[in-house]
Amino acid sequence: MARFWHQSRKISRLAQRAALILSLSTSPLLAFDGSISVPGADEDLTALLTLATTSIAPEENNLDSARQILAAALTDYRTLVTVLYDRGYFSPVVSIRLNGREAANILPRDLGDEVSSVAVTIDTGPIYQFGPVQIAPLAEGTDLPKSFATGQTATTGAIRDAGNVAVQAWRNTGHAKAALGEQSVIARHDRQQLDVAIAVKQGPKLRFGKMSVAGDSGVRAEAVQRIAGFPSGEVFSPAKVRKVSSRLQRTGAFAGVTVSEAQTPNPDGTLDFTTTVVDQRLRRISLGGEYSSRNGLELSAIWTHRNLFGAAERLRLEGRIRNIGGPEDIDGILSFRLDEPAKLGPDTTLFWTGALELRNKPFYRLYSLSAGVGARHILANNFFVEVAGIPKFARSDDAFGDNRPFDLILLPVLAELDRRNDSLDPSRGYYAQALVRPMIGLRGSKTSATGILDGRVYLGLFGDRLVLAGRAKLGTTFGAEIEEISPEFLFYSGGAGTVRGQPYEGLGVPVGNSLAGGRSTFILNAEARVGITQTVSVVGFYDYGAVGAGEFIDDTAPSQAGAGVGLRYTVPGFGPLRADVAWPTLGNTGSGVQIYLGIGQAF
Repeated sequence: MARFWHQSRKISRLAQRAALILSLSTSPLLAFDGSISVPGADEDLTALLTLATTSIAPEENNLDSARQILAAALTDYRTLVTVLYDRGYFSPVVSIRLNGREAANILPRDLGDEVSSVAVTIDTGPIYQFGPVQIAPLAEGTDLPKSFATGQTATTGAIRDAGNVAVQAWRNTGHAKAALGEQSVIARHDRQQLDVAIAVKQGPKLRFGKMSVAGDSGVRAEAVQRIAGFPSGEVFSPAKVRKVSSRLQRTGAFAGVTVSEAQTPNPDGTLDFTTTVVDQRLRRISLGGEYSSRNGLELSAIWTHRNLFGAAERLRLEGRIRNIGGPEDIDGILSFRLDEPAKLGPDTTLFWTGALELRNKPFYRLYSLSAGVGARHILANNFFVEVAGIPKFARSDDAFGDNRPFDLILLPVLAELDRRNDSLDPSRGYYAQALVRPMIGLRGSKTSATGILDGRVYLGLFGDRLVLAGRAKLGTTFGAEIEEISPEFLFYSGGAGTVRGQPYEGLGVPVGNSLAGGRSTFILNAEARVGITQTVSVVGFYDYGAVGAGEFIDDTAPSQAGAGVGLRYTVPGFGPLRADVAWPTLGNTGSGVQIYLGIGQAF
């Protein structure tokens, strides 16, 4: 048991009296004056103690009577001493005077009907340091906090942290029931020193037993078991428990997942677990839109079913209509994707995908039909690799002719690492995506391949009031000549997503009186986002793009740039609404001002 040589018994009695007083009748308050004085303390400590003292601000703390103020004052003794202990002050003197009388000496019947003043005075006393400290036994490799050491400032927080680290280290080595044992904490006031000795009970090394499933879920229990990939028979590890929870959460089928260990191990040295799941709403509809003054309006709708066949299968149907009010004819896409989690193992999802699309772009029109199958493997949190095989049949009218066939089998390999703090409105972290897409030609179509690297980084300064964001994108298509490659796999620059302020896909490779996409591209975007309020920010940005006829960008590749300013309004729980105004700064592809409206950050 912990032993403190201080006034803890007195504080405990005061707290009991506070609870008793709160149960008594109340009476109204009149004029009131509350104050706190901490001589010699710095501003941070004074502010912390002020926030912890409820009796000096009865209105803010809903104290409606004299007796409630007395009860709060008696509780404040304990609270203030606790705060001071956590800052290294182990011999404080706390005085709380109500109408000039010490609160600890006032009986409820002698209080009267009015408290007109509360004056708190605190003598912190000296800061204590740790004397001899001991915590044992420790698991091999345990790294105790540097704050828990002889000569360091003695705080209850450092003691607590050391205990937590010691227990967690044992749990990480398989001792699931590790816990703190007897504790001795002695304050030696003559030396301003705190001596600490803590025993750790590591308990036996355990293995995972069985996992049962609880909760009224539409996902079958056997499917929950398969998705969880519970490691029965393996040595206990908190990381493996977290992985079980993560596998279930990332299906999107569950609003909540709790994995709880049994209180008592089994006689055979195993530990059973119960996983409780709470379902998400079964269906969801999402609507989106983006507007460009040059290209018109794009509308999108997504319908999602989170548990199609009872095993957390996720079906996503998406429709987009583009070029509404723009210079090109209206086009759009209808697509689907069905994900079957844990179909090929607990970390591997099987998916089916397909799309019917009409693209009306400034320099080509393309009809396409595709359908295929693939697998996504999770390597770590927010890091996955995806492979697929997708037959695609397309017909194109472009700079090289009309109704040109492109019959291909796409074999994309996609890797994505997302370390952003918020995918919708990031202020810190980074994002990287790499795509390699071999395309096997059928019925006379040429074989080629595409490679794309997309990297983004975010730096938040001054408490994220200023966010610097940057993006770089490199792309190449190789293995065939420009005229032998479907225009959807060539690269253009200009417009939202590449260079704002320039005409949409206005930069490419000249072909006669028309334009084709290039086999290579380089895009660079930079933004400075400045928060004005919690929900409003202004943005300055600069975009640069180049497109080359060869497989790699060189100094002969035509380029363009644009700059502008924008406004963001963040809707809590939804994300930022975006408005940008941009103009060209480099190149001869455009002129005038362009306006862009959308949802979410530009990148």
